[in-house]
Amino acid sequence: QIQLVESGGGLVQTGGSLRLSCAASGRTFSNYNMGWFRQAPGKEREFVATINRSGNNIIYATSVKGRFTISRDNAKNTVSLQMNSLKPEDTAVYYCAGDRYYSSTREYDYDYWGQGTQVTVSS
Repeated sequence: QIQLVESGGGLVQTGGSLRLSCAASGRTFSNYNMGWFRQAPGKEREFVATINRSGNNIIYATSVKGRFTISRDNAKNTVSLQMNSLKPEDTAVYYCAGDRYYSSTREYDYDYWGQGTQVTVSS
């Protein structure tokens, strides 16, 4: 299994940028597909982006496409989410997740989760 720790959240104004990072430890990171999800207050957790093991297959939620970029560095055991042109509706706790078998948009396909990092976008 792998352990995941997110960082990089914070408070930013509308139109600003943040870069989230997720550090993995434990098993071989390059064996895991990775995803980012988010959960806003009072809402269910939703898919944001996913990247496969080699980094050559990426999927984004429609709501973030063109603004967010997911990437990974298998040598450093990290996956990142660059978030630009942030909007108040991007306010949420952001989670990274990992799975050995699926690079999926579905929450239940992921076996390993971080604790989350808060992103707040002020209007």
